[in-house]
Amino acid sequence: MMILKKNVGNTDSTIRVLVGALIVVLGLYFGNFWGFLGFILVFSGAVSFCPIYRFLKMETTKPNIERAN
Repeated sequence: MMILKKNVGNTDSTIRVLVGALIVVLGLYFGNFWGFLGFILVFSGAVSFCPIYRFLKMETTKPNIERAN
């Protein structure tokens, strides 16, 4: 099992969940499949891990502080 180090901070996580939920709602309202992309933001915000950040060796967490699972 691979353990994923959290690389999304609290503020970033909150923004991802809110914006992702908005995209999902707008996608459902307009009947557009692009709303599915909102689920990706909600998921990455909920688990505090972004594979793109990992690829780019970025993180928005505070140094030396990892959030609890």
